[in-house]
Amino acid sequence: MNLRQAYLRMIKAFPGGWDAMCGALGMSRDSLENRIYERKGQDVGVQTAMLMQSFTETTFFADAVCALSGGTFSKLPSVEHISNEEIGVKFHELYEELGMLSQEYREDTKNGSINPREKERFNALVDKIHKTMDELRALTFRVYCHETKRKTMAEGEQV
Repeated sequence: MNLRQAYLRMIKAFPGGWDAMCGALGMSRDSLENRIYERKGQDVGVQTAMLMQSFTETTFFADAVCALSGGTFSKLPSVEHISNEEIGVKFHELYEELGMLSQEYREDTKNGSINPREKERFNALVDKIHKTMDELRALTFRVYCHETKRKTMAEGEQV
């Protein structure tokens, strides 16, 4: 996903679409369109993009920035009380995703070539696995690393 796609997805996700987003941002539709479509040398600034993301409670902007940087965005779970059972559930999600990746690999490579659609699906699965692994790591550290617990508690987060 590129930045323009992220902006358009956030507008679509916002109740009321374009007109409501323009109102929330305090700009005209022409002004917002000029920024999104980079007309007249304008663009969407980081602050505006972050506001749009906040208004829509999505991560589309973060996803696009990470993709453009060669990575993936992983929103860490925000849970107050984490149990070993929840960590086990994450492991099972990871196993399922690895199975799906293995199946996708077999199907995509059986003809000796991977087409753009197959590449996109394969990349999406790999990104999903990375996200699950990051969540698994964060949950594990929150439960079992005393220094992580102390730090998050000092920052006001309940563990």
